[in-house]
Parts: sequence; structure tokens; C-alpha cells
Amino acid sequence: MTATRADSPLTTWTGPEGLPDFGAIEDTDFEPTIRAAFETHLSEIEAIANDPAAPTFENTIEALEKAGEDLSRVSAIFFNRAGSHTNDVIRTVERTVSPLYARHRTAIAMNGTLFQRVDALWAARDTLGLTTEQLRVLERRWKGFVRSGAALQGDDQTRFAEITERLASLGTQFGQNVLKDESDWMLLLDDEADLAGLPGWLVDALASVAEERGHAGKHAVSLSRSIADPFLTYSTRRDLREKVYTAWLARGENGGETDNSDVIAETLALRREQAALLGYATYAAYKLDDTMAKTPDNVSHLLETVWDKAVARANEEAEDIAGLIAEEGHNHPPAKWDWRHYAEKIRQQRFDFSDDDVKPYMQLEKIIQASFAVATRLFGVTFEEVKGVTLYHPDARLWQVKNPDGSHRALFIGDYFARPSKRSGAWMSALQMQSRLLDETPIILNTMNFAKPPKGKPAFLSFDDARTLFHEFGHALHGMLSEVTYPSVSGTSVSRDFVELPSQLYEHWLTVPEVLNTYAVHFETGEPMPKTLLDKVLAAQTFNAGFATVEYTASALVDMAYHARGDAPAKPLEFEAKVLEDIKIPDAIAMRHRSPHFQHIFAGDGYAAGYYSYMWSEVMDADAFAAFEETGDPFNPAIAEKLKTHIYSSGGTVDPEDAYKAFRGRLPTPDAMLKGRGLV
Repeated sequence: MTATRADSPLTTWTGPEGLPDFGAIEDTDFEPTIRAAFETHLSEIEAIANDPAAPTFENTIEALEKAGEDLSRVSAIFFNRAGSHTNDVIRTVERTVSPLYARHRTAIAMNGTLFQRVDALWAARDTLGLTTEQLRVLERRWKGFVRSGAALQGDDQTRFAEITERLASLGTQFGQNVLKDESDWMLLLDDEADLAGLPGWLVDALASVAEERGHAGKHAVSLSRSIADPFLTYSTRRDLREKVYTAWLARGENGGETDNSDVIAETLALRREQAALLGYATYAAYKLDDTMAKTPDNVSHLLETVWDKAVARANEEAEDIAGLIAEEGHNHPPAKWDWRHYAEKIRQQRFDFSDDDVKPYMQLEKIIQASFAVATRLFGVTFEEVKGVTLYHPDARLWQVKNPDGSHRALFIGDYFARPSKRSGAWMSALQMQSRLLDETPIILNTMNFAKPPKGKPAFLSFDDARTLFHEFGHALHGMLSEVTYPSVSGTSVSRDFVELPSQLYEHWLTVPEVLNTYAVHFETGEPMPKTLLDKVLAAQTFNAGFATVEYTASALVDMAYHARGDAPAKPLEFEAKVLEDIKIPDAIAMRHRSPHFQHIFAGDGYAAGYYSYMWSEVMDADAFAAFEETGDPFNPAIAEKLKTHIYSSGGTVDPEDAYKAFRGRLPTPDAMLKGRGLV
């Protein structure tokens, strides 16, 4: 059908539980509905801008908060589909509408009449009698206009708009190139010898990959992290490990139409120009101006402090690996495709357990239950699965979230398994954010890429997988527990280097012995993980910390190096190599995200000059969990209430520094983070 504003299931949600009617949505609905929603939103904007009444908070800022509901709804559904279940039609639509979204945002940001109203309110803010939340909303609206070029004039404003639109297209192209490289590549394993060293659960997962790609009865390795990472860990076939690792590292750098080298170069040049138009010396200075870190120097100080400690530890780990390689009678130095394999062998020797010992106790279903149970203990919310509802993919599942008094609080959708139509990684998103102004409750999604088991068999997670689930569920709680009035400051609408605090903090409860004793139970016997094994698992949490910290910090340092300079490197991959050489990254370790597939910073600008924020937030999350540890109770009710009030529920209604100090009484230091990583 041809979707219009009046009849589209993308904007009028008539499905069960207040959801869209996913079964009524056709791929061809998206583009016309998005275009119609642009027109509707612009007409609403014109009405606000041209209101003959003098500007007030209600007729300007609140009106802006209410405008664009159709666009918000169709956009939420579309971008979820584009990331989690795409196809050729969706990819084509995405390439078409991405620059249109940028053009639309620019048209609003550069509406001079509208900006005059917002600017007048900002100038008079101290006389308006605004609440703290209203003042924050006004500030963010005003800054959003200025940072989007509203105060520019003439050719500068026109050029800023052109750059914004082009960057949107480049970000879409970058992400689609990576996904195509990931989904097109497959290593078909021909015989039993190719499976040497692989545990049974991974063999089953490789069979599912092969069947999904049309090779039933065989086994195949894909470039999903949940497949490639364990293959690199367990395969005793060094030649196959090299093939998989080389393909993994080369995503976005294969030459031809999916190569991202030129995309990166153009992106960096345009970002630099955009920042200069706004009067910033570098793009990093522009991006960090509205964060907790404030300046590139503050970021660099944190990263460099950690880097030296991480490299020292990683070099010790590399010596251990080289020693084991020699013990096995080989004469090659550790290569990048060797590290995970030999680190796992050392871990098994040192702590006397393997993933095969742990995985029977780490069922996906039980870890989901654990994540819910922790939320119930801390915040009083409960989760009830809703069966029989058609969602955007058969693997997606729905839960109703209830308040302690049994009233409705939110809907939660979990989509846990990898598939070729889904981009790699794990993330939280929303179909609808909480807002008292709009009388809307949250509809929150968690999307993962765990290996899907054969039909009828349970799904098992590695400990890292379980940590990822808890991490993303922490983001989900940030959305579901939101208690604000205005949608623009709801849930995760906080500064980039604060948004990871609720997610990274939530990971700590996975390793609380009480949680593991209850939910890490054997899939056949129901018996809890033996204490001896549990103790080993917990003791091993800082094992290989040098490697993990170098992987991450190298990526953060390269991100900052790209964006904290006065010009843009013409050959980014050569620049990347030079940065890694200068910081002396160990030979057998690569960046966690090499530039050609570094989607955090190039498939859009969400984490551009901001990948450091995971570590910035880690400084806070380690210190925040210490607040519970200091009481001897990881579920201390008084601390949990403060955590909910000041961190999980307040959204962007207060400055993040003030929010943290309201919870903890002070700002954190890196000490707890370094201790938690085992680097002291």
C-alpha cells in the first residue's frame, strides 16, 4: 500500500500493548511516511516560529517538545529495522532518507524566526520563573540551535547545512559498507579437522550459521563477534584463526565499493570544517564543549594515565604467551590471531577452568532472569513476558514492566540472537521515551548478537556475553526508570560521557555472588555453580586486563587523535598506523575497533571524539558501586533509592556533575577504576 500520514501503521500505533501493528507494516511504507512526517513537522515548526504572541516557555519551548510526534514514531521503527533486520529495500530507503533527515534538522535549526524566539527566552531566562528541569530544557534547546549553525550568517550558514547533509550520507554509507562486509564473508569448514579444538556449543553455533546461509549439514564461521571471537579463542588451527582474524580486521578495508578509506577521509575533513565554522579550534573541542570532560586535554590525561599501566601489563601478558608458544614447540612470536587462543590456555592453567566448564551454568534465559531480578531488588520494578505479540522479527520478545504497586511502567523488547540482517554489536534503543508532557511511557529495546543455538537447544553465554547483557540492560533501565516531564531530557538524553554510567554500573551486579548462586545454575541439574568454580570465575575477572585495556584505550586514543588536531589527515589509515606506532601498541594487539569499521565514530557522530566516554564513565561506575560495597550490602535500599533518584530517573534534567554529587556526595577519582581493572 501507499502509506500516508492518516492511515500509516508507522504513525498510528494500533497494535497490542500500545505498540505499532508490526504485521501491517510494509517495507515500502517507510519512505512516503517519513516524507509526509517531515512536512507535518515543518508545518508545526512554522506555526511556532510565526506565533504572533510574544515568546513564552509554553508557546515556544513546550510547543517544540510536543512537535514532530509522527516523525518520532516512524523514525524509531525505521532505524530499528535498519539496524536489526535490514534488507535491500530498507538499505535503499536508508541511503535516500539519511540526507533528508539532516536537511530537515538543518531547516529547523536555521529557522531564523524560531531561533529569535528561543534566543529571547534564553536571554530572559532568569526572569521566567522556570523550574530546574525547564531551565535545562531551555538551555539544551538554545545550545542545540547554536551548535547547529543557527547563529551563523549567509554563506557560512549555507555551507554548514551542506556539510551536515553530506555527513549524514557518509555515516549511512560507512555503516552499510561494514554490514555488507560482515554479512558477505563466511568461512565454510569442510571437515572435522577444521573443527579441531572447538567446544560442542560452538560447533552447534557454527552449524546454525551454515544452515542460515544455505549450507545445511555443514559448519561455517561468520564475522559476528559472538562467532569470530570464540573461534579465535578455541580453534587449534592457526591457519584458520589467521583467516578469520584477517577478515575481521579488514572489514571496511577490502577495496571496491565497500571500502571506507575515502569515507573516513571526507568525514574527518568535513567535521573539521564544521567545527571551524562555529569557531572551535578542533572538532574535539566542539564535541567536548557540552560534556563532563569539557576539553581534549582532560580526556588525554585520563587515557594516558591508563595507557602506560595497560601497556606494561600487556607486555607481561605477551611474555607469558610467548613462553607457552615455545613450550608447545613452536618458534613464532605471538601474532594478533594467537592472543585469544593462548590467553585462554593460560587462563585455564592459572585458574583451572574453561568456558566449557562455565557455559552450562550460563543459560541465556537465566541471565535474562538475573538482570530482571537485580532490577526488582534495587528498584522494585517487575517483568512479565507477553506472548503471542507480533514484533518486527520472530526472535524479538516482549515484556511488560510494572511499578512496585503493579501499575504499568514500560514495555521492554529483547532481541538477542545474531543474524545476517542485523549489524554487529549490542545496543539499547527506544520506540518511545518517557514523558509526562506527552503522557507517554517508555518502549525500550535491547539488541544483541549472541550465537543462536540449534532449534530445541538452550542458548549459552560466555561470561563476557553475560556482562554485555547486563550492560545493555543498564541502558534499558536508564530509559525505563525515567521520571521527567520533557521528552528532550528523558532517559538516556544525557551527555555522552555520562550515558555509560548506568550501563557500566549495572554490570557489577552480575558478579555479586548472591546473583550468580541463584541464576548461574546447571541447565540439566539446576544445581548452582560450585563455589570452587565460582571463586575461580570471579578471581579471573581481571585476567588479561592489559590486553583488554590496550584494545580499548588504543581505539580511544586514535579517535581523539583524529579529532583533536587542527587539520584532517588526508590518509587516515596511514595516520592511524602512525598514532599506534607513536604510542607503542604491543605488536600482537590491535585496536578494538580499527578505523575502517569503527562504527562508534564514523557511522554517525554519536561517539566521535567521544569513545573515551566508556572509560570516563568507568571511573564513575567503579566509584558508584563502591558506595554499595562500603555498606556491605550490594542491594542497600537507601543507596539504591539515591541511585534511582539521581542517576537512573533524572535523565538530563540536571547537570551530570551535580547528579553524581547528589548521589555520591563528591566526584570520583580513577582509583577504584584502576583497581577494578587490576592495573594497580
